[in-house]
Amino acid sequence: MASVVIVGGGISGLSAAYYLAQGGAASTILESRPRLGGVIQTEHVEGCTIEAGPDSFLAAKPAAVELANAVGLGGQVIGSNDHLRKTYVRKGGRLIPLPDGLMMMVPTKILPLVGTRLVSWGTKIRMGMELFRAPKMRPDDESVSRFIAEHYGMEAVDYLAEPLLSGIYGGHPDDLSVRSVLPSFVKLAEQYGSLTRGVLAERARAQAHRNGPPAPLFRTFKGGLGQLVDAVSSAIRGHAVVRQVRAETVERTAAGFRVRAAGQWMESASLVMGCEAHSAAELLRGMDPRLAEVLTQTPYSSSVTIALGFDAADFPTPPEGFGFLVPKKERRRLAACTWVGNKFSFRVPPGKIVARCFIGGAEGPAALAESDETLAAAAATELGEIAGISATPRFTRVFRWPRAMAQPAVGHAARVAEIEQRVAAIPGLHLAGNAYQGIGIPDCIRLGRQGADRILAHAV
Repeated sequence: MASVVIVGGGISGLSAAYYLAQGGAASTILESRPRLGGVIQTEHVEGCTIEAGPDSFLAAKPAAVELANAVGLGGQVIGSNDHLRKTYVRKGGRLIPLPDGLMMMVPTKILPLVGTRLVSWGTKIRMGMELFRAPKMRPDDESVSRFIAEHYGMEAVDYLAEPLLSGIYGGHPDDLSVRSVLPSFVKLAEQYGSLTRGVLAERARAQAHRNGPPAPLFRTFKGGLGQLVDAVSSAIRGHAVVRQVRAETVERTAAGFRVRAAGQWMESASLVMGCEAHSAAELLRGMDPRLAEVLTQTPYSSSVTIALGFDAADFPTPPEGFGFLVPKKERRRLAACTWVGNKFSFRVPPGKIVARCFIGGAEGPAALAESDETLAAAAATELGEIAGISATPRFTRVFRWPRAMAQPAVGHAARVAEIEQRVAAIPGLHLAGNAYQGIGIPDCIRLGRQGADRILAHAV
């Protein structure tokens, strides 16, 4: 009998397997894809490090660095080049930099806000007057659009909130839950009234307690995020069995669970569902129909990542900043682009430039059906128009991600609370992944470890 079965070999499932192994428990990972890592996939092309999915994780969340240190990758962790961090937004056919001092969509400096062409004078005045808002208790939940519009107006939603959040979630702020996506802003609004005043107060408090320069916003690994997948996979060898088959059915037994995969049954005392919520729902439907129903209420977005490699000589001037965002109001196909070598060191050798382009949101599902050649050509054409590049890329890579990114829609916290309540009523069952308590790599690692810790605690 396998002590634990883990459905899904992404970073959530791998983390669970690693921490189980550290506690002396064996596991079996069932992964339907031909590789481990889920959306984490790194390739190396002509000396360039290409990330097919996420390229980094937030430095403020410790779980990823803790796991990296545990598997011997501490010396490979690098930070983003924040001295080059500048993001542009396309408006009226031009790339306009986000004003200095902007924290997400909250302005904290007057002069850059006054000087920006990204928003109108009416919005600038409204942003300035927001400083005088009185504290106000928020409703149980509401959309990000409604929350930001109440503070700064709809133009701030269209040209700040929407492009910024589309680049993270692949969704629209009309649908996203403010309490799940921007929980700290909700607390600041309730405490201070003004988001700007609250952000300034919190920043001053943080600076008073900080020793040394601020940490970089993002972290990754010198050789790409795939290093973490490889290191964890090596660390669990001998403790976890990896079967590259799809889990077909899950049933409860007197001793725990039994799982069918590739027509064969295996029994387990504990079960970790490290797959997408919609996949977990199908497997758990016979066990708890209501749990499956709530799991399917978590929407997912699809996206395509397109890497385009150029010779640096193809550019009249080197691209500036980390990249650009295209608001929905201005969007044709591309939602965003990252200049890979500017954001992180060790990614692109001298003499080359790599653009990582994104197609997602409402465009994502339709794009999945297009050929690599069509998608790469569309990205190169639009990138040429936006960034002034006429050369043909040296290389292209296209990566499709169908229903891969969970969307914390309005009411998300209440749904997660119900999911957790129902899971707690099924001893030995644990959920991990980007559909519950955060979409980032550290969030997934934390939930995988949490499941492992609970299993180990119950075994004592």
